[in-house]
Amino acid sequence: MGVGNDQRQSAFFADEADLGGGADGPFAGVVFNRPMDQVYTYRIPEKFLQAVTPGQRVRVPLGRGNQPAVGYCVRVDELAPEGLDTKRLKDLIEVLDDPPLIDAGMLELTRWMAGYYACSWGQALDAVVPAGVKKQAGMRMGTYLTVSDEGRQALDTQNLPPKQAEALGILTRSDEPLTIADLCRMANCAQSLIGTLRQKGYVRSIKRRVRTKVDDDPAPTSDAEAAKARPALTGEQEAVMARLTPALDGDDFATFLVHGVTGSGKTEVYLSAIERVVARGREAIVLVPEISLTPQTIRRFRRRFAKVAVLHSHLSDAERHRHWRSIAAGEVQVVVGARSAVFAPARRLGLIVIDEEHESTFKQETVPRYHARDVAVKRAQLERVPILLGSATPAMETWRNAELGRYVHLPMTQRVGSRPMPGVELIDLRHERLPLGGLSEPLRQAMKTALSEEGQVILLLNRRGFHTFVICPNPRCNQVLKCDSCDVALTYHKNRRVLICHTCDAEKQRPPTCPHCQAANLHYGGIGTERLEREVETAFPEYVSRRMDSDTMRTPGSHEQVLSAFRSGEIKILLGTQMIAKGLDFPNVTLVGVVNADTALHMPDFRAAERTFQLVAQVAGRTGRGDKPGRVLVQTFAPEHHAIAFAAKHDYEGFVQTELPYRREMGMPPYGRLMRLIARGPDEPAVRVYFEQLADALRTAAPPGVTIQGPAPAPVTKIRNLFRYHLRMRCDSPRPLQILWQNVAPTMPPPGEIELAIDVDPVNLL
Repeated sequence: MGVGNDQRQSAFFADEADLGGGADGPFAGVVFNRPMDQVYTYRIPEKFLQAVTPGQRVRVPLGRGNQPAVGYCVRVDELAPEGLDTKRLKDLIEVLDDPPLIDAGMLELTRWMAGYYACSWGQALDAVVPAGVKKQAGMRMGTYLTVSDEGRQALDTQNLPPKQAEALGILTRSDEPLTIADLCRMANCAQSLIGTLRQKGYVRSIKRRVRTKVDDDPAPTSDAEAAKARPALTGEQEAVMARLTPALDGDDFATFLVHGVTGSGKTEVYLSAIERVVARGREAIVLVPEISLTPQTIRRFRRRFAKVAVLHSHLSDAERHRHWRSIAAGEVQVVVGARSAVFAPARRLGLIVIDEEHESTFKQETVPRYHARDVAVKRAQLERVPILLGSATPAMETWRNAELGRYVHLPMTQRVGSRPMPGVELIDLRHERLPLGGLSEPLRQAMKTALSEEGQVILLLNRRGFHTFVICPNPRCNQVLKCDSCDVALTYHKNRRVLICHTCDAEKQRPPTCPHCQAANLHYGGIGTERLEREVETAFPEYVSRRMDSDTMRTPGSHEQVLSAFRSGEIKILLGTQMIAKGLDFPNVTLVGVVNADTALHMPDFRAAERTFQLVAQVAGRTGRGDKPGRVLVQTFAPEHHAIAFAAKHDYEGFVQTELPYRREMGMPPYGRLMRLIARGPDEPAVRVYFEQLADALRTAAPPGVTIQGPAPAPVTKIRNLFRYHLRMRCDSPRPLQILWQNVAPTMPPPGEIELAIDVDPVNLL
């Protein structure tokens, strides 16, 4: 393989004084999408001397078998790194990108990601570039014509027949590559004339990729439409903008927490801030949770800006590639997207906005396990631009940073139009009979009232399926039916008459008897959205209702169709999982019902209370946003729990003041930093033994201030036939954890079939 030299702290363009090696260069430093944090050095052949620059993908020989592998060039040096035998270096085979996909700023950001999130530089770089861009989706290889130096000289001396001169002139002046057919059509000539120009050496053929024809984006909004879409700012919005304006008009880094109650107009603040940035010729990146990338959200941005790129998981590879190229070319003013849009190649970045910054979906659950919010803050710091973090229920870490003065706190405590926050009533399910399923009698009566008064209703139940578990009725058995591959209860989906594992998506037919003791008459319990839908249809047959969850929103456009019908009033009752809890703004919603507020409350995770508070508070904010007053009914078995009690009062600060002492006592974030290690493998004893040895090595090497908990079986012990153990390392700051892991990891590689995952700042502990 190319000779590897560990250069974790090296710059991208090294000074000669730092290298001092052989002078037979230049040399390319290459990293790979593999768990090896090394920069490998290759010689650049003469034919690529003008072609190789940092940020390109290159093909090089790797390993003893010299198998061609694709890597990322991260540096180009005239001298080889110190200590390398240049005679052993291998040549670069091919340059894959022109121009480079990665600029110097993104190289620096991914180098930081690799160090912080305990992955390799190549793994971080590979996460930045979408698959469609790497595959050059939407491009086709074709033969195109170019004018040679001899042809230009002949054209300048006018020593050509008129028709040949006309064809050469057209080809010379064209901004786009032309095929033979294109040139013949434009010059109104025969192909034989092109053949004559080729024989004379005036025209040459080249092979290159060009974009295939795709549908254009929606037409830009006119100035009149944009002006009409721009509402007058409220007093609070103007005050926030006054605080933001110096940063928006300057060239420095600052982080702002826009902490506004639901309906306070945070989005209008984002739009106004982006307008100031765009007016300076800069670009903005707006990150929103995937479930908030609704047509309603996209329309708001496209009404205000002429060129908006939208990046989300439903784009085809060709569409994503097209948007990426447009952004890189400076043709886009605003990039709106989910988590990975933080890496959009904006070249004149002026602002980053993260809406609903508390959302756990901003955390990537595969390598590299980055948090888009924190990566965005680092990118803003590196590029010296302001960043806005917006939420009605900020993450504890964000709130703590604001308390410490690291972030500027910008509160917005009033709804637009001075509308009151909706009244919230708690329904104690310990004292309610639910004979038909999930709707208590008070919630059922409230729905009747709201619907009879021409209002609309939203019902939240964060559980899919019809029944959430199936259990044996035999008291001596009492086994819950679980997935064969996962340590997870199966969910019964009545419409399809199958049991489904919501972890691995495995399906099986429902058994006639208990698989363990053969008892008959299995008991089906728990309620999911499918059963709630059946109950609503039975109780309110005269009103149109629709369910929104990942089972019903599978086809392209289904999400938009349901929301459009709900906006128009065709649908009166909208029920579903958390995808209906955030980002929706429907003025005619007068009732929100939370069917079970406890679904996440008792999970074995220190963030369970925070997530419950956020979900209830966010869905409560979907009502009372128009002229009609709103009402919220929350069904719960734990009305006295502080997460639910404070959510019912719309009291975020009260919740924080109660929750933070628990966190401080446990040493959990935001009062400490965590690194979670997860080992998984098919042989449970082998996984346990390896992790016990790893924990011993970590404890032996741990500096003061680092504590290690575990190893122990993970709360979900088995997924896809792999047994899972985990341990947690904690420290007041992240650096000791990173150093400890860098020192121990090379000495304790996982054996055999055991896989090891490293999760820095984990948000999911299951």
